[in-house]
Amino acid sequence: MTRALISATELAEALDGANPPRILDCRARLGDPAAGRRLWREAHLPGALHLDLDRDLAAPAGEGGRHPLPSPETFTAVVQRLGITPGQPVVAYDDMGGQLAAARAWWMLAVWAGHPDVRVLDGGLAAWQAAGGELSRSETLVPTTPAAWHPAYDEEARVSADQVFSGRELKVDARSHERFRGDAEPIDPVAGHVPGAVCHPSAANLTEHGRFKAAEILAAELPDAPEVIAYCGSGVTACHNILAYAVAGRPLPRLYAGSWSEWIRDPSRPVARG
Repeated sequence: MTRALISATELAEALDGANPPRILDCRARLGDPAAGRRLWREAHLPGALHLDLDRDLAAPAGEGGRHPLPSPETFTAVVQRLGITPGQPVVAYDDMGGQLAAARAWWMLAVWAGHPDVRVLDGGLAAWQAAGGELSRSETLVPTTPAAWHPAYDEEARVSADQVFSGRELKVDARSHERFRGDAEPIDPVAGHVPGAVCHPSAANLTEHGRFKAAEILAAELPDAPEVIAYCGSGVTACHNILAYAVAGRPLPRLYAGSWSEWIRDPSRPVARG
């Protein structure tokens, strides 16, 4: 896998190169499905296409949780609509340090679908503006020519709830410590965490400036085990932890996409608190 991050300066240079990347605006707000499109329309990186968390990066909420993965066929249609091919680099960005939802796009394209060159803009929209990058208000939703790429999906990169229940891998929860302990649960109807899990909030991967910590710092701070499963509330910020493992040069955890919002739908699954 190529480098997982790209700086604003590197992106500006790449856009002037012979094979400029396809840019995906992945901004989202939990609880407001219309926010991503609205933010994109207000202003975005030049040439960026809108990639919607709820409509493009997830199937409808239900038994699989709040943001279950779409089927491979459904996501292939999204990839083709956006003109994404393995021969063109892809850069995803948001305005939350990659947490909503650039890291999810990176995981789905690079890890699951196997695109060879997908990066997240380190620092997102703020870093682009700080580097003097301009914004656009063009409302081109899709490229004029769709792609014909049919990804070969790696289903071993993710796990089901049953695999989480029966597996011995270390479960790493990307939610806040308060939600992990069960002290507060503002989103899901049950508080707590998967028994045996450890908490590593996705925000801990970032500096105070919203950029990823250095690789050696992440390598020292990320939970270490021979095998790791990443989860969160609905499988979005868990991808940020997986991205952090990639930045650190560590083996990638597998994703439990249903995460806590799916886990608690079955009352027979155990819940831990504290």
